[in-house]
Amino acid sequence: MTIQTIVVPDLGGAETVEVIELGLSPGDSIEVEDSLLVLESDKATMDIPSPASGALVKYLVAEGATVKVGDAIAEIEVTGDAAVEAPEVEEVEQVAHEPVAEVAVETVPEPSPAGSTERTILVPDIGSDDKVELIEISVAVGDEVAEGDTLVVLESDKATMDVPSTHSGKVLKILVAEGDKLGTGDALALFEVTAEAAPVAAPAAKSEPAASAASAAPKAAAPAAAPVEPAAAAIQSAPGQPAQPAAVASVEPAALSDAAQVYAGPAVRLIARELGVALSEVPGSGPRGRILKDDVSNFVKQVMKNKAEPAAAVSGGSGIPAVPAIDFSQFGKIEELPMSKIQKLTAANMQRNWLNVPHVTQFDDADITELEAFRKGLKAEGEKRGVRVTPVAFLIKAIGAALEANPEFNRSLAADGQNLIQKHYCHVGMAVDTPRGLVVPVIRDVNEKGIWEISAEISLLAGKARDGKLKPAEMQGGCFTLSSLGAIGGNGFTPIVNAPEVGILGVSKSQMKPVWDGAEFVPRLLLPMALSYDHRAINGGDAGRFMTHLVKLLSDIRYLAL
Repeated sequence: MTIQTIVVPDLGGAETVEVIELGLSPGDSIEVEDSLLVLESDKATMDIPSPASGALVKYLVAEGATVKVGDAIAEIEVTGDAAVEAPEVEEVEQVAHEPVAEVAVETVPEPSPAGSTERTILVPDIGSDDKVELIEISVAVGDEVAEGDTLVVLESDKATMDVPSTHSGKVLKILVAEGDKLGTGDALALFEVTAEAAPVAAPAAKSEPAASAASAAPKAAAPAAAPVEPAAAAIQSAPGQPAQPAAVASVEPAALSDAAQVYAGPAVRLIARELGVALSEVPGSGPRGRILKDDVSNFVKQVMKNKAEPAAAVSGGSGIPAVPAIDFSQFGKIEELPMSKIQKLTAANMQRNWLNVPHVTQFDDADITELEAFRKGLKAEGEKRGVRVTPVAFLIKAIGAALEANPEFNRSLAADGQNLIQKHYCHVGMAVDTPRGLVVPVIRDVNEKGIWEISAEISLLAGKARDGKLKPAEMQGGCFTLSSLGAIGGNGFTPIVNAPEVGILGVSKSQMKPVWDGAEFVPRLLLPMALSYDHRAINGGDAGRFMTHLVKLLSDIRYLAL
């Protein structure tokens, strides 16, 4: 028997990474490719596989430790044969198990006899480290694809985005399937591109390792997507064949789908499947909310402890009875229409926010007669600039000024419910109605921008929203939300707070109304506004001052310059 020391393999450019999970105990047997531990860089989480079969002697690092390439992390007791083969296996596995976002495929091209090069096309930066679902593949094997053509369509919680090809060439192989979860840098397809489009080949002395790396890269594509929903894949296996233990088979498919979205390593997911635990319900205590083994154990203990308690305690205490199912076909002809993913997420978020946030809504009208006259006077200059100025630009600018004057609305409740988070930035979200559902792109630092700049961003983000091209980063970080019905109509509505924000402004269609000026009634253009706020963080006096200040700014936009 031989003791082999395992070191951190090439991390694909990351200088240091954090050890976030140790999956084994001393004495545990381990096979080739089994996960030894889990590392996390700034961009990805990666399993470090065992290069040989044997038994774990000990770990040389602890959870939370920071390591770099070449650092010793564990010792394994292996057989003589396994020890001899270890270096070769380790070389290939280091390539296959790196996060796909870091695989430098361009440095190991495989020249074909025709003078062309095979290249793996990767997912470009999608603005988030989270993986999103692949809902459509737009090309097929054998297709000739130009650079910029759509390869696949991805759908996140809030938007749908087309992924363009980064190179021109012929599709040799599709490395993904509909339903896969993909992130920045994951492999999409294998292309045959012309030699002129390929980078300089690696030196001849390294041709053999390069070939091994290139052949390993396509194989890495499957593991990159497969761990996202391992249990769900097992359920879909052939009828009559047991795909998983009985305990796992009892888990609801919905719970398995939710578990795929949480932050947990393979070892934790395995334990959860064996115990029939929905990871989406388990609070994480690890770094950045990661779920650890102890979290799963504690959750099971708590559920067993509360087993005899009323169902309301398990459901979060709401105690709200479910709406009964009704067969509508008995009343006439019906059609069942599937909800889009964005619609489902919006419904769930609105229900959560309505149940958890104690809402209060305050109403007022703003006299925007002069504002509208000034805005219409900007039409000629706007045509020269190529920018259309809408009332929304003035509303967002005024909201930014009101947030600065009333910082109570630029806060969020801390997760512990005992503290408030004061934000020293001013980002305003605007609700946009799209064919796929409601999305909320965020305009950043509105207090530092003028009307022209805000108008240009409104046009850009609204266009992206309608085309389904918004990135997740463009819909995050909002401090306050504006929901405008604009020309749609209506005298008013009560918007739902977009938690963790504490306020939202809803505006309806402006109307000409008679207003008493002290001597007579005069026609004025009034804008109905509704301010909903979280009464846990905002009291009536705060809301009154915010709304009064907002009405003052909109009624006389000269105050925006002060």
